[in-house]
Amino acid sequence: MRFTRKTAMTAAAVVLISGVATAAVVTTHHPAPVTKSLSRTADTTASTASKIVADPVIGSSTTVKAETSVAPATVAAPATVGSPTDTAWNISGARARRGAATVGTTAYAVPTGAIFASPTAAAGGNGRAATPYKTAQAAINAAPSGATIVLRGGTYHENITVPAGKKLTIQAYPKEAVWFDGTEAQTGWTASGSKWYVGGWNHVFDSSPTFTRGAPDGTSAGWQWINPAYPMAAHPEELFIDGAPQRQVASLSQVVPGTFFADTTAHRLYIGSNPSGHQVRAATLTKAMSLRGAGTTVRGIGIRGYATSVWMMGAVTVEAPGTRLENVSISDTATTGLFVGASSATLQSVTVARNGLMGIGANYADGLTLNNVLSVQNNSEHFNRAPVSGGLKVTKTRGLTIRNSAFLRNDGPGLWTDQSVYAISVAGTDFVGNAGHGAFFEISQKVDFVNNLLLGNLDSALKINDTGSVRVWNNTIVGGDRTLEIVQDGRKANDPSVPGHDMRQPFPDPTMPWLIRNISVANNVIAGTTGNCALCVEDYTHTYSASSLNITPNGNMYQRTSGSSPTWLVVWSRGAGNPAVYTLRSSFTKATGQDPRSKEFFGNPITASNGQLLSAYTSWRSSTAITPPSAFTSLLGTATPQLGAIFN
Repeated sequence: MRFTRKTAMTAAAVVLISGVATAAVVTTHHPAPVTKSLSRTADTTASTASKIVADPVIGSSTTVKAETSVAPATVAAPATVGSPTDTAWNISGARARRGAATVGTTAYAVPTGAIFASPTAAAGGNGRAATPYKTAQAAINAAPSGATIVLRGGTYHENITVPAGKKLTIQAYPKEAVWFDGTEAQTGWTASGSKWYVGGWNHVFDSSPTFTRGAPDGTSAGWQWINPAYPMAAHPEELFIDGAPQRQVASLSQVVPGTFFADTTAHRLYIGSNPSGHQVRAATLTKAMSLRGAGTTVRGIGIRGYATSVWMMGAVTVEAPGTRLENVSISDTATTGLFVGASSATLQSVTVARNGLMGIGANYADGLTLNNVLSVQNNSEHFNRAPVSGGLKVTKTRGLTIRNSAFLRNDGPGLWTDQSVYAISVAGTDFVGNAGHGAFFEISQKVDFVNNLLLGNLDSALKINDTGSVRVWNNTIVGGDRTLEIVQDGRKANDPSVPGHDMRQPFPDPTMPWLIRNISVANNVIAGTTGNCALCVEDYTHTYSASSLNITPNGNMYQRTSGSSPTWLVVWSRGAGNPAVYTLRSSFTKATGQDPRSKEFFGNPITASNGQLLSAYTSWRSSTAITPPSAFTSLLGTATPQLGAIFN
């Protein structure tokens, strides 16, 4: 038996050195196997726009309490007329509300000696509460290291830099909405047939489509950033009517309602929707924040509408160790919302939404921690899913912790680790409706994936590729082309010509063998696959058997529509030749000794629409689930054996 399947993908990373993004682009190519044995739905790098929904549903009025508030001198709240309001993003499918508090609801303590800024202040302020600076950058420039900068409510149309050597806290004034907005209002529209335009448009942005400024896109299949169906993806111009993003087109003749065209030759900005009675705003700044001062904290603010080029890495870039973002919302930027390129960063209650390429990118971000992060509807410009796209991609990082977060309806993978990411822990997190893999671990090592919900993802729900020492425990994995896919390809850790090595480590890196060895799969609910197998273990090199790699499933609950849908319950590598296939759990156990406590059900779903195990099946817990490692007790909230993810 033979079949073909596209396995060419790419991964890219840029190294930040002394706060400057260098052109050290790294790409990874996944060689296609010489032979494969089981046909399945082909992968695709074409974006699936239909998977990205823009129906805001749930908002929040979460308030972060002040610790010990020291009242500043009395001063009237600044006017906020025309300031943006927070978007209530669609978080349906997640087990709990995730992400930043609604902008304008936090209440951080204002310390004595704080430095103030207000966008409505008069020029010549000195940073005191009654006479604030007019810009955030002026406050940063004046602040000594260790200072707290308090931003009064309103819109800051700025690109700020916290310089190296300054450790600052930048926060919103209690209960005031602070926005960094890269757009400006456009007025004075002139009708021209079925179109409208404003003159004096003198903004020219760089549309380089890769992480290297000025470099062209690739030409080989699987090596291209731009999907031909969305040729304007890398053009960072942005325009919004009443806050709704409009689609950019390449020529005046293509302008129709809902679109815009930036005519840089005639210096005109055209739109296809009547602007009368509406607010029209267009991006005129490229970056929001460059955080280069170690230990800096930013909290309680919103960021939106920046025309960030791909090679700029992100509208917000973390470029120094120990940076913390808390209750920060980053949305509607042209490419990547947030990039972390330094160690020991913490993202606490952060929302990244509807950004053009990725929600978050990270490289050399050792010790990165995400807690209560919401990544939703990213890759809104519909770049190809490879080399980068979707909710979060992390490369060359040692120590990644993700807790109680949600990756929802991204056009690409929800989570993707690649190119030597070591020591990963993901728990209490939801991966729902992503157009790529729900979670994808590639050329990584030492992964704990516990108490997560994967629901309705388009490609494999969970994919493990050239990654070992993985514990997949107590997850609910429903839907996906292949529900759980574990694959080995021909890339070798001792081959210097193959990208993906962390050059900070010895070569070859003994901690990063690029091998799917020592993987346990236990206490999971695995259901609803749309592909040809539920548990799929393959070695494209036909070298290793699954048993010799110590891949051990047990205590799982499987659901299939029938004994032939999917075609097989298990695909199981035998090394040389084609893998074995098993249509029944009992035959799989008899042949391999694996999954002895697992159960298999046919016919109706065993989970509700939200992924929760139906009550009729919870009684099987005692005879199916096995005792989890003690290290997982805190992640599950119980030491009692459970089936699937925990729903509270």
